[in-house]
Amino acid sequence: MKTLKLTLSGVLLATSALIAPSLAFAQDAVPAPAQDPVEQTPAEQANEETTVDEIVVLGRYIPEPNRESSEVAAFLTSEDLERTGDASAAAALTRVTGLSIVEGRFIYVRGLGERYSSAMLNGSPLPSPEPLQRVVPLDLFPSNILESVTVQKTYSANFPGEFGGGVIDLRTIDAPNEPFFSMEASAGGNTETTGREGLIYFGSRTDFTSFDDGTRDVPFALRGAFARGRQITSANFDAEELQDIGQGLINAPLRLLQLEDNPVNFGLGVSAGGSTEIGLGTLGVFASGGYDNSWQIREGKQQAAQFSGSVLVPVNDFDVVSNQNDVQLNLLAGASLTGDMHTIKWTNFFVRNSTKEARTRTGPAFDAGGNVLRTDYTEWFVRQLFSTQLAGEHDFMDGALSVDWRAAYAVTSRDAPYETRFGYSVDATGTFLHSGSGNQISFSELDDDIVSGGVDVSYEMSLSDYRTAVFSFGVDGFDNNRDSERRDLRFEAVNGLTPDQQRSRVDYLYSDFNINRSTLQIQEVTGSNGAAAYDGQLQVKAAYAMVDAEIIPLVRTTLGVRFEDGEQSVTPRDLFGGASPFAATKIEEQYFLPSFTATWNFAEDMQLRLGASQTIGRPQFRELAPQSYTDPESDRTFIGNPFLVDTEILNLDARYEWYFARQQYVTAGVFYKNLDKPVEAIIVDVGNQRQQSFLNAPQAVIMGAEFEAKKYFEFPDNGSTFIANKRWLVQANYTYSNSEVQVDSGDKVRDLGGGGVSSPAAFFIQDGSRLQGQSEHVANLQLGWEDDTARSQATIIVNYVSERITARGAGVSSSREPDYIQEPGVFLDLVYRKDFTMGTREMGFSVELRNLLGTDFDEYQELGNKILINNYDLGSSVSFSLSSRF
Repeated sequence: MKTLKLTLSGVLLATSALIAPSLAFAQDAVPAPAQDPVEQTPAEQANEETTVDEIVVLGRYIPEPNRESSEVAAFLTSEDLERTGDASAAAALTRVTGLSIVEGRFIYVRGLGERYSSAMLNGSPLPSPEPLQRVVPLDLFPSNILESVTVQKTYSANFPGEFGGGVIDLRTIDAPNEPFFSMEASAGGNTETTGREGLIYFGSRTDFTSFDDGTRDVPFALRGAFARGRQITSANFDAEELQDIGQGLINAPLRLLQLEDNPVNFGLGVSAGGSTEIGLGTLGVFASGGYDNSWQIREGKQQAAQFSGSVLVPVNDFDVVSNQNDVQLNLLAGASLTGDMHTIKWTNFFVRNSTKEARTRTGPAFDAGGNVLRTDYTEWFVRQLFSTQLAGEHDFMDGALSVDWRAAYAVTSRDAPYETRFGYSVDATGTFLHSGSGNQISFSELDDDIVSGGVDVSYEMSLSDYRTAVFSFGVDGFDNNRDSERRDLRFEAVNGLTPDQQRSRVDYLYSDFNINRSTLQIQEVTGSNGAAAYDGQLQVKAAYAMVDAEIIPLVRTTLGVRFEDGEQSVTPRDLFGGASPFAATKIEEQYFLPSFTATWNFAEDMQLRLGASQTIGRPQFRELAPQSYTDPESDRTFIGNPFLVDTEILNLDARYEWYFARQQYVTAGVFYKNLDKPVEAIIVDVGNQRQQSFLNAPQAVIMGAEFEAKKYFEFPDNGSTFIANKRWLVQANYTYSNSEVQVDSGDKVRDLGGGGVSSPAAFFIQDGSRLQGQSEHVANLQLGWEDDTARSQATIIVNYVSERITARGAGVSSSREPDYIQEPGVFLDLVYRKDFTMGTREMGFSVELRNLLGTDFDEYQELGNKILINNYDLGSSVSFSLSSRF
């Protein structure tokens, strides 16, 4: 068992210094003890009322969520989501101070990777359909199904102990008081994609629905061969069986690349809800569904480098062209029963996202001695999430005692059938020739489920007429299970290919005519690079106790401790009946995790918050699993490290807040984090191939500052109705973070290549380098107006994220290459919305212009030369939407 010690003496001393002046203030502000009634003059009565009001109005402009929470937190309301017009929770959260987005899906809080942040839906944890992450990607959650989003940056004991950057709690819409029905349609395009000729492959006739029509099902003969538990080779199957298996694979619809003009992006949405009074209370129901279909062309560079003397030179230099079609279906439905003292809610969420991609890359390759190679890919990935939650809120003793409970089940899956790859070389005439073994067809599945539940009990005790203390305790836990399996096949040219076969079209070469014992024969290469399958499990049982009290007037403190018992395992499996060559990983740890916050309301609408806590970060399943996986976003192969351990984190925060008017404020804060054994990504050379793996760095620290301001301006009528009729908005936030990985001469790490044997940490990580994924600068700016008369709203949105390390460079010690760097850059967006009435219907129209500066995606290495690891144009986009509410 580990009791993580947190030295709070400095924090408590600072709190004492803050409390002292508040005592004097409180003596003036708090009324004297009650005495016998005495007749008062009107002036005396007014004076007494003024004295009482001094207490009441100290926070009159402080928003209710900020008043109720003693934590450093940010809150996105439905109004905020509507203003920015972001399509998903991931995009909307980039507007929050200190948050940035990676791959359009994963949120980094204060520069810490997604592994250090947790996402919950209505307070319940969610599984992830992503092979590389245990954290659910937030692009799966359309913003129109969200009522609010809370980002808590200081830890409190009622949340899971896996906390580094923050916890993100997505709250879905609830049953309305009045019945409604609304519809929305949208259309849009992108300068790099829409109307342009892009690569496609046919697939199946129903791909536009995100459901395959059965074309990509595992063929009967192949399914039977998998079930026999033997590797598909000529040693285990006869020639006739191999011919049947090879001929059973779908050919032209899933292999032949073609060119076709890309259509516009479009989407449809519908929502409805209502409520009615029944004997037990108010029964409400609601539902929301949506469909989105979008396309994206990427044209760019992918290079790899090696040292030439003291500088880097490219040894692989590929031109990459891809075309990706994303289709998303989502459905949210629920019911609630609300009485005077009790509420029960049932919420169900389903989302399915299919990605259909065709791509090709061409250029000189190190493996081919500098000769030109071409590789064509066709892929189909389906991510699916279903979550159901039943929750209750119950008040007793006139609301002094409350009991909240929740139980949830969520399951996700990722299905990737028929990932195909076909390789070509080039002859002296520039003609591309099929290679005999440069092909691969893969089938992979990932299933991840989580059962969770918890009970929270709180009792509110009055300390005076104006101060209370809330005592809370609770238990919660979850059981997260993952199963991942991958099968890799390829055709071998038994006697080589003839010149005509080398030059033939791909579907002609792999036709049934050529699949036989003497030309092309199917072979299985599963497990040739890492484990073919693994099972992952994470069980966490937890209990906490917490007190939230205003013991001293105007100073609110929250003190809590959480006990967490976690057991995590990753077990590689051999699919052919033998023992896996990779050892299982098991991490069993118990932690006591303390948390402390203090909020001092020292002046009118001003607060000072202090926070200190100890938390942890656990390795993700994929980071522990020694199974290779190629990420289609980067074309990079990943393989886990079974020797990773937990990260332990010390968090310190301080923030000043001034709410000088309604919905207007200035905040400034500082933070410090010390991470013991943070997980870092490294690049390793495996033969002539580069892979990305992981290891625990010895130590890292992050310190930084945050600033945020929001101000509305209203101007008198000076003859210009355009200016005078509007409420003008200026909102900005900025986060500065400075991180440093600390490597001493005696520090050791355990990497996958070393087989568990410790190696000097300095071989892989440079002392003083920045923490992976951490950006030094993150800034957001919003300029806009609201016109109640014209019922219009416009916002200019600017987002800037400075460069960050995506992976440590390959090599060891003095021969280690520079780190991989991504430079997100500046994004400029414009959103305009207008509501109007058509007959008896309320209508809405919006225009969204995204990436007006044309910022591209840029990941690189640099030493003498700039090596473009992954670079492509994102283009600028526009979308129009029309909505109607009944």
